[in-house]
Amino acid sequence: MSIQAPSAVVMVRPRHFTPNPDTAADNSFQSAPDSPADETARRAFDEVSRAADTLREAGVTVHLFDDDGRHQTPDSVFPNNWFSTHPGGHVAVYPMYNASRRRERRTDVLEYLKQHYRVQDVIDYSGLEHDGLFLEGTGAMVLDHLARVAFTARSNRADPVALERFATHFNYEPLVFDTADAQGQPIYHTNVLMCIATQFALVALDTLVNPRRAAEVRQRLEETGREVLPITQQQVADFAGNAIELSSPQGRVLALSARAAASLSAEQRRVIERSARLLPLDVPTIELAGGSVRCMLAGVHLAPRRAV
Repeated sequence: MSIQAPSAVVMVRPRHFTPNPDTAADNSFQSAPDSPADETARRAFDEVSRAADTLREAGVTVHLFDDDGRHQTPDSVFPNNWFSTHPGGHVAVYPMYNASRRRERRTDVLEYLKQHYRVQDVIDYSGLEHDGLFLEGTGAMVLDHLARVAFTARSNRADPVALERFATHFNYEPLVFDTADAQGQPIYHTNVLMCIATQFALVALDTLVNPRRAAEVRQRLEETGREVLPITQQQVADFAGNAIELSSPQGRVLALSARAAASLSAEQRRVIERSARLLPLDVPTIELAGGSVRCMLAGVHLAPRRAV
């Protein structure tokens, strides 16, 4: 087991999935579907179902919830943005940038976690939305649970005031940097360009605008003994940074999309596979919405309740 790599995840299976027009303005990774709406939704439903099955076969515990579509939540498949869990029984609920994404928050998910895991408190930051302050969970932040650092790309979805409140409550050091994608626009979520595992980190250092800041990010990761694997802008576009390390009884796995896995070099694969088995998931329809496997998985860093 690893502090960095949870052994359980929450997933949401969508009914009416579609790339969200409300989020397209600052998410350059979104693409338009090439199929009718009902066919796109069916493909997304099937992709999530197969991904959950593959994760379970690999020994990861999957808590799969269905979105019935009643609340018009096209991005519900990405639950890691609206909540996160933390060792010691802590849960955070986040303020979301787009109004349509705020409807993704679900009390039944939080109640399920309370019933099956030891939850001490739920800190709800969603009220910050009324003040125009946003922090979209482990999309906006990539957390180093070992060194207690919250790596954060500055964007519409990561306000420094909200970040400071989270960092104070959860005892993380915020490390903020500016980024630019291939078109020169800020990258909307940090977890698109960065994945921190137990013994390695994938990070698109050349997307950081300030070279000194990029060197500092690299140094902070290497200080923990991790091998830093730089990824290119093209690999970012292929979602190579949008991966998550998970624990299972058979060892650690790196869950990522099939597209992301295909983009890795032989040397990157070699380093990763020294400590984690690659676990590609085929989610091309989901990726039309501008996120990939990491966005689909909300890690559970809570202690299970003992069966009575």
